[in-house]
Amino acid sequence: MVVTTQRRSLAVFAAAGALLLAACGGGETAAPGADRSLSIATGGTGGVYYPYGGGMATVLSEKLGVTATAQETNASVDNVLLVQDGGADIAFALGDTVADAVGGKAQFEGREITICTLGKLYNNFTQTVTTSGTGIRTVADLRGKRVSVGSPGSGTEVIALRILEAAGINPETDIQRSQLGAGETAQALRDGTIDAGFWSGGLPTGALVDLATTGQMVVIPTGEYADELASTFGPYYISEDIPANTYQGQAEPSPQVVVPNVLIVRSDMPQQLQQDITRTIFESKAQLAAVHPAANDLDPATAGDVGFVEVCPGAKAYFDQATG
Repeated sequence: MVVTTQRRSLAVFAAAGALLLAACGGGETAAPGADRSLSIATGGTGGVYYPYGGGMATVLSEKLGVTATAQETNASVDNVLLVQDGGADIAFALGDTVADAVGGKAQFEGREITICTLGKLYNNFTQTVTTSGTGIRTVADLRGKRVSVGSPGSGTEVIALRILEAAGINPETDIQRSQLGAGETAQALRDGTIDAGFWSGGLPTGALVDLATTGQMVVIPTGEYADELASTFGPYYISEDIPANTYQGQAEPSPQVVVPNVLIVRSDMPQQLQQDITRTIFESKAQLAAVHPAANDLDPATAGDVGFVEVCPGAKAYFDQATG
């Protein structure tokens, strides 16, 4: 089953920016109750984007005086297109997907994508999981198996296909391929309808926390492929360990392919609105971390260190102020 993308009507950026400027003289946030809406494109309910985005919607609504909502989507690829086409104002996306988008590569070939980032949020870990009874312990063992590569239009799918190819596995012919989100992958592993599944997300991912309580979940390492992916696609791919005991029964660190998450908007969003959104999110770190611990990684000193997409001028202005 594929998660259905929900598209909602949005406020016009220029009107939202004008409202904020009028309400606060340019430097402060809008008065509570301002009649504006902002839509945040997240991901599936079993991952990190969705609860994190819900937390963002709450703080933006409370502190900017807008009506912000988090929408469930198929994640990164879907989110880039939603922002570009006006189906969302703000979106979570993986760095490799964003790099493809601005470079007109892969799924974005022939598309003009005009986006910028409000900053780097946290790293996504490729979490490839199976159950103990399958005998699968390496990516190479996936050959001939039933494997979920993530929802269609997700950053997980992009990374999964690239890892499989780096391991010499043809995703079209060498596996029985399905396309499931995190929650669906966990349930399919419980039910025995797939043998393994890829997920790219923050730590911990709720759906995998639940799966690990069965005592049967096994995390498959992927970190050995990071250098090849970096050489082929870009330096945003690195190897980093999932710390031991992140999940129940995971006694050892597990090296994984890691890629940063960024928050994106259309490049024509007014600069003051960019700055107000960025400030509100980064200055609400504690409140957001109470929703999901991935928000503990929010850091204005490093959030602008993004080499694959332009940092929005409003976000840069906030980072300069916050670290100056």
